[in-house]
Amino acid sequence: MERQFSSYEALFVFDLDLGDEGIKAIIEKFKGMIESAGKIIEVADWGKRRLAYPINDKNEGYYTLITFEGPADLPAEINRVFNITEGTMRAMVTKAVKPTAKTGMPSAASVSWPSNTSGDPSANRTGSSASRS
Repeated sequence: MERQFSSYEALFVFDLDLGDEGIKAIIEKFKGMIESAGKIIEVADWGKRRLAYPINDKNEGYYTLITFEGPADLPAEINRVFNITEGTMRAMVTKAVKPTAKTGMPSAASVSWPSNTSGDPSANRTGSSASRS
């Protein structure tokens, strides 16, 4: 039976104290892990960027975005390895949503919406003044 693959994006932020060689080695480590279980679509090195807020008293980090396809258990394994790898500051693995041809945005069918289908935004509130009227 063939394994079902989904599309994912992994964004990593690495500590600049690792140096160029150290950062490249960690990127290769994650690429190898992904290739062993799935298929890499694209690797985008965003390079050195300023962080939105300090992490571990650092104001800059090295960003890398990896787009890949893999089995459902691969993102959890990437996060597990990320947490035990020295020099990684942050990582986020998300399921990629394919954009529609017209707008370039995800289709409405692929986005989960709140359970309120009545069209009344106050129906989602609990304990608000809207429910007491």
